[in-house]
Amino acid sequence: MDLGIAGKTAIVCASSKGLGRACAESLAAAGVTLIINGRSAETLEKTAEELRAAYDAKVTAVAADITTEAGRTAVLAACEAPDILVNNAGGPPTGDFREWDQQIWNDAVNANMLTPIFLIQATIDSMIERGFGRIINITSGSVKNPIPTLGLSNGARAGLTGFVAGLARDVARHGITINNLLPGPFETERLQGNIAENAERQGKTFEEARGARLQTNPTRRFGRPEEFGAFCAFMASQHTGYMTGQNILVDGGAYPGTL
Repeated sequence: MDLGIAGKTAIVCASSKGLGRACAESLAAAGVTLIINGRSAETLEKTAEELRAAYDAKVTAVAADITTEAGRTAVLAACEAPDILVNNAGGPPTGDFREWDQQIWNDAVNANMLTPIFLIQATIDSMIERGFGRIINITSGSVKNPIPTLGLSNGARAGLTGFVAGLARDVARHGITINNLLPGPFETERLQGNIAENAERQGKTFEEARGARLQTNPTRRFGRPEEFGAFCAFMASQHTGYMTGQNILVDGGAYPGTL
């Protein structure tokens, strides 16, 4: 399928590895010019080189912490008027809410709620002027199916979800869609780290904890990042102009609800 976005420009946050990189890869394959971002300059440049080689893509790498004002300024300096914005940032730590002080909460809300909002604020008016925009926020399946140990994520991402619900309807008439993409368990470093933490907490081996986690998903497997990336690229395409304000689960059927 031709996604109809060749020649468009996209900012993909936190895209040196994991699900962010998978999104960047699929957009590069669709002919999109990329501004990618990550904290590690070495890892980010390696990703940029691989995307250029694999897809003959135009890629600008901006090493910066997207959750800081300076980081956002650096990324926007490379592209102040993207056609596509993929908001993404590392999730906050797991744990017991009794142990979280105000600074920990502030960090979670800043990274997973305020940072996406600030980037939307900085880019949406130029999208309105051009009559086209695709904003995709990578959140989490825990928005619809909260996980007790992910309380920081549950709270911060739910705040973003509420904000987007109102804004998406307000700008839809300008050809802009804003949707949230909610991953379930995917084969990423973060998932492996969460499994390791749970294994230690439960007194199990990593393999035991991983096996138990696999059994909780109807597919009996974890998602592949490239599956997620392909879905992100479709949401950024010309074919999704009539879908906005939605929370799209990509979780192997893990969410048990009907709505």
